[in-house]
Amino acid sequence: MHLSRTRRFQPTAHRHTAGDSFLTMSPEPVVIHLRRTLAAALLFFAVSLSCLILFGNFEHFRFFPSSHRFPNLPTVFPSQLNDADAASNEYPLEEILKEAAMEDKTVILTTLNEAWASPNSVIDLFLESFRIGYRTRRLLNHLVIIALDQRAFARCKVIHTYCFLLVSEDSDFHEEAYFMTSRYLKMMWRRIDFLRSVLEMGYNFVFTDADIMWFRDPFPQFHHDADFQIACDHFTGSSYDLENRPNGGFNFVKSNNRSIEFYKFWYSSQEVYPGYHDQDVLNFIKADPFITDIGLKMRFLDTANFGGLCEPSKDLNQVCTMHANCCYGMDSKLHDLRIMLQDWKYYLTLPPKLKRLSVISWRVPQECSIDSLQHQGSPEMSVEED
Repeated sequence: MHLSRTRRFQPTAHRHTAGDSFLTMSPEPVVIHLRRTLAAALLFFAVSLSCLILFGNFEHFRFFPSSHRFPNLPTVFPSQLNDADAASNEYPLEEILKEAAMEDKTVILTTLNEAWASPNSVIDLFLESFRIGYRTRRLLNHLVIIALDQRAFARCKVIHTYCFLLVSEDSDFHEEAYFMTSRYLKMMWRRIDFLRSVLEMGYNFVFTDADIMWFRDPFPQFHHDADFQIACDHFTGSSYDLENRPNGGFNFVKSNNRSIEFYKFWYSSQEVYPGYHDQDVLNFIKADPFITDIGLKMRFLDTANFGGLCEPSKDLNQVCTMHANCCYGMDSKLHDLRIMLQDWKYYLTLPPKLKRLSVISWRVPQECSIDSLQHQGSPEMSVEED
């Protein structure tokens, strides 16, 4: 019995394991082996952790501009850029739209060129309005800025999350595009064609010029039954009245076959009305039988909610957006936009009782007016921004 127990625990050649060999080592090799094993384990852990951090955060960082990733990065001024700094799109438009879209595939779009991209210029006032507006800050998560030149794109990436460079081989849009000049017309029609492509991708959009201040969330004021709804320079009182004077700087369009066909028709109509911009052509075609044939539901937005310098919203309790339309020249536009923001900030300081009484009104237009356009010899009274 005693012999049997001895045989049971006596090691044999076929029962040797790594643990058995380790136990037979002298103390010094054991220490060396432990150190090497520990060093290898620490190296593996460090490499693994680095990979997890790098790839785990890639999705979070990929659409954020440099200032979001590195808060202390100085602002890049367009004048500091040169050809070597020329930027390009890192991601396809459809991927950017997908990231920015609301649950119902709606995005907010604006266009930007170098003239409006300078620090303390139009784009900065535009973004500020979202930040101080009522329930508008969150809408910045759904805004895509479409840059029309390299420098505007570079500035966009510093100040905003979603940017896309829309290049044009035959046109240079970096300078201020004065109303009704050849550059202005090309830029307006390029915009219509681009918006048609967004509809074809299946996205609804609110298009807004960057010289429109967003003071309230406009979505509750939109007409739910409309395919195409647009702001006005002059509103007659009825959202169905074709006598309204639409302004192409602000519209909400749902993606469907009707709206896509409408944008194709609108774009092709420039050949029928050469020398006119998109807004005037819309005025010509808004009653065309083709629109009735395709079944497009068109509505016009009340200037009480969607006002502008042509026809200001009278009640700050109702205003959603205010447009610096009917204005000629960058300096005039910036002056009145800043006054507009000051008026809104003052309104926000009022107690609720005084707000309800509508005790304040806009102090604009000041430097912007229809008269200033007439003095410049503009061929039409229905005007957008420069």
